[in-house]
Amino acid sequence: MKKSIVLLLSILVFAGCAGQKRTAQNEIKIEYKAYSRGFYQLITIENQMVFVTKSREDKPVAFRLSNTNWKSLQLMVQELDEALLHNWKAPTEKRLFDGAAIASLKITKQGKTFESQSFDHGYPPVEIEKVVNKMLSFVK
Repeated sequence: MKKSIVLLLSILVFAGCAGQKRTAQNEIKIEYKAYSRGFYQLITIENQMVFVTKSREDKPVAFRLSNTNWKSLQLMVQELDEALLHNWKAPTEKRLFDGAAIASLKITKQGKTFESQSFDHGYPPVEIEKVVNKMLSFVK
């Protein structure tokens, strides 16, 4: 009797751990950061939650995404080849002479982090334009 209880508990513990690992592999964290001398914006999206910080000193404001927006954003990120994220060039260079805020996109997926080169806020590389515009639409 004791052996069967120990066996049952062991199976339940291992099944629970396997379920947590599977969930962790599907998690996506997306960060969009734009800043200049007088401007700061950080948008972080993780687990269907959006965290928006509009000042370096402020605490983030959080809100929940609708299922539709979350699924749409996940699909857009899945279509990207994150390994190439750092290779994509910005279409404009206004950030080099204070003509635009400096922006970047960081995607953490399955424990790996991929980060873009800097680009002009509002003018992302074509390959990530959908994702960036979707993220910015949550803040407006």
